[in-house]
Amino acid sequence: MKKWKLVALITLGAVLTATAGGAAAWYGLKSRAAAAHAGEPEAAASAASAPVAIDKRPQKYISLDKVIVMLRRGPGDTTTHYLAMDLVLQAAGEEEKITKEHLPMLRSVAVKAMSNYTAEQAGGMTIEQFTEAVNTAYNESYARDKREKPFSEAMIGKLIVE
Repeated sequence: MKKWKLVALITLGAVLTATAGGAAAWYGLKSRAAAAHAGEPEAAASAASAPVAIDKRPQKYISLDKVIVMLRRGPGDTTTHYLAMDLVLQAAGEEEKITKEHLPMLRSVAVKAMSNYTAEQAGGMTIEQFTEAVNTAYNESYARDKREKPFSEAMIGKLIVE
């Protein structure tokens, strides 16, 4: 009989925890949405009715494989750590050739950007954070060279931090 009570108590605790978590998430999302739209009813209404521009050009996906980076050593770290990633660049069909011609430069920019991280920092990052770091590095590189970027986005196809 004691075992049954323990199972019921644990189940009840799990249900209450899940309910409290769901309520907290709902409240947080509700207050964040209200804050985003507070004081701007006209802008919210016009943004909802504005058509979204869709790029109807055929897209090509260009691979930049095996970008290997030696990560910085952290304080007291005596082991060498590496990061390996495969990138996928999304470009409109007519920009595919230009993007392929830029691959050596794009590899160099990615290596330079990723080599700033320690193994501990890289191990704690999400794919979204890596993607953002790579795209920021590409945007800065093209802006510094005053050239138009021939692809719309760099995505991560594979990532290994060792």
